[in-house]
Amino acid sequence: MRRSQREVVFEVRRGRLVRHVTLANGRGYVQHCTRDVFEQVACLVAERGEAGVTTGELWEALPNLPCTQISIALAFLKERGVVDVDARRCYAASTTLYEDAMTEFHFLAHVASGS
Repeated sequence: MRRSQREVVFEVRRGRLVRHVTLANGRGYVQHCTRDVFEQVACLVAERGEAGVTTGELWEALPNLPCTQISIALAFLKERGVVDVDARRCYAASTTLYEDAMTEFHFLAHVASGS
């Protein structure tokens, strides 16, 4: 199934990044990523700098973290423009990637709180 045949929406609920996916057939699923995993992914992408990183490299570099949560964090960073993607390699979109990532996370948390 092509990515264009699904809708993805992120939110922050109870301190976790939540990804809601709705498929073209109407079915869907929900996945969660803890804030700790999100922060570790953001830090690692920032550390890699101009060398960039792939999803597989993140999985290898963070072996004690759930691969699904790493993928959710990276997908959020891509959607929000915090990372740039070139041939499946992700690069920091700015020199303040970690701060940008946390700003996006906290913005969603603020929206969810209704404040």
